[in-house]
Amino acid sequence: MSGKLYLCATPIGNLEDITLRVLHTLKEVDLIAAEDTRNSIKLLNHFEIKTPMTSYHEYNKIEKGLYLINLLLEGKNIALISDAGTPGISDPGEELVRMCYERRIPVTSLPGPCALVTALTLSGLSAKRFCFEGFLPADKKEKQFILEEIKKETRTVVLYEAPHHLVQTLELLSETLGSRKICILKELSKRYETVFLSTVEEALVHYGENPPKGEYVLVLEGLDRELVKQEERDKWSELTLQEHMEYYFEKNLDKKAAMKCVAKDRGLSKRDVYRQLLED
Repeated sequence: MSGKLYLCATPIGNLEDITLRVLHTLKEVDLIAAEDTRNSIKLLNHFEIKTPMTSYHEYNKIEKGLYLINLLLEGKNIALISDAGTPGISDPGEELVRMCYERRIPVTSLPGPCALVTALTLSGLSAKRFCFEGFLPADKKEKQFILEEIKKETRTVVLYEAPHHLVQTLELLSETLGSRKICILKELSKRYETVFLSTVEEALVHYGENPPKGEYVLVLEGLDRELVKQEERDKWSELTLQEHMEYYFEKNLDKKAAMKCVAKDRGLSKRDVYRQLLED
């Protein structure tokens, strides 16, 4: 039988946030794979955990991943930890999980601290519907594509950002989104935890005058759904009903399907669309 991979959430700041289950698991597994062993050794020493540790990070995830897979296939149990928070979120842990499933190696996740969830609940913005973008890509074209998607997003958007990129990211958000409400958080769960609720433009001024320090989580307000729906209706109202129907005919929809789409676009019932088409 193969061993099991344990995804262990570790504190994002306050060491007391670690769970008893994670402590027990870290002591009982055969090996701990850590994103940065120099950082994780402080955690292990604090809780007097003597389990052997090895590095597993973005730059060795393929070679070291295969090594860990072989150990798991031999029956070893391995705990995966990141520098802070839950493994697999904006780190190479997801790659190791995928490799395990390809080889039918069991995986389990031990819930605990997560900067994404902590920041979202602290932001004061809607947590009913949200999406997570992690760190924006370095590639300019890919980054602009993501920003354009965020511009149209009606859900709350959560981003991670490093201090040396924060001002540049706020500049891009200001150019793309305008004066959108934003909550910027840092030092989560630590003594100097900071929650800064403002607009993108106000935040840009603030961090232009106060150089950013520490890791940041950005929580952006989504567009008003009713406003977006109204804008869509206004766009379609520029067409006659017949032109609107022709738009869907060109997409190879039959009359019934086209009428259904037109009704949805315009906020009308299918009966109203049918009646108006007859009148025209």
